Amino acid sequence: MTALTKFLRWDSVVGILLISVFLVGTGSTEGFADTANLSAALNDIAEVALIALPMTLLVVAGQVDLSVASMLGLSSALAGSLWDAGYAFEMIVPICLLVGALGGLLNGWLVTRVGLPSLAVTIGTLALFRGLASVVLGTKAVADFPETYAQWATYTETVPGTFIPYPVALFVVLAVIAAVVLHCTGFGRSLFAIGAQEDAAYFAGIRVKRIKLALFVVSGVVASFAGIVYTLRYGSARADNGLGLELIVIASVLLGGIDFDGGKGTLGGAVAGVLLVGLLRNLLTLNDVSSEIQSVVTGLLLMASVLTPRVISVVSERRQRRSAAVTP
Repeated sequence: MTALTKFLRWDSVVGILLISVFLVGTGSTEGFADTANLSAALNDIAEVALIALPMTLLVVAGQVDLSVASMLGLSSALAGSLWDAGYAFEMIVPICLLVGALGGLLNGWLVTRVGLPSLAVTIGTLALFRGLASVVLGTKAVADFPETYAQWATYTETVPGTFIPYPVALFVVLAVIAAVVLHCTGFGRSLFAIGAQEDAAYFAGIRVKRIKLALFVVSGVVASFAGIVYTLRYGSARADNGLGLELIVIASVLLGGIDFDGGKGTLGGAVAGVLLVGLLRNLLTLNDVSSEIQSVVTGLLLMASVLTPRVISVVSERRQRRSAAVTP
């Protein structure tokens, strides 16, 4: 692979776009590059960033989980209901994580044992988990969570000596672990093999079903934990928390160069995609752009992230064919 080819890789392009957005925001919007605003911008994407890690592993393996935002909402509703019932917060967290694991296990079982496509399964559980959240908490909101935990989730509390909020610091640690797992272990190579050609991976001795089941469980647990962080950050548990967040997660992951068909992509690219979406939305907010327009921008980014690499691939293949035809 030549230096030019590496430079033109999609995840490298996303990195360049990320730097460009930061420079444009710094030059055009007052206060954008202030540490307080950067802390707030990073904290605003904490839940998306956390969920994007297992989502990246899933998409590399040729799967997808569209129920993550609904699991976030179910976790938030359950935390609020249990807190309202007088449970200690230290008990609430493991209960919510257990529910997340069970939700992921349901998704994984339907995909690996029943043989249903993950897209169809998780569209169904998206509605199921959101409905359960409404049953658990109804239309009310629960607040007044322990101040110690609530402060941990806000951008005003940062890692000493930095402007990085604690949820983002946790994301950084988990991202390093995920990157090592994906790119430096046999398990990670198995994910790429499953995404590239599942049948070939199976006949090569890779435990395809067990790996996919584990990925869905991890996705459910992380989405549930993100629900707790979301609840503490906003100081309110509601059944509709995180509504539509799955689109931002998917857009961020695909924008980072993870192939929706599986088998391609880097964890670094996915992280760059998350940061790009987060900084862009923050920049639009500072310029008083409405949330509706921000949703349109997110949708356009999602379309671009899917179409652009494919267009580049088609153009590259056509050039190779022409070169082969011309070569005697």
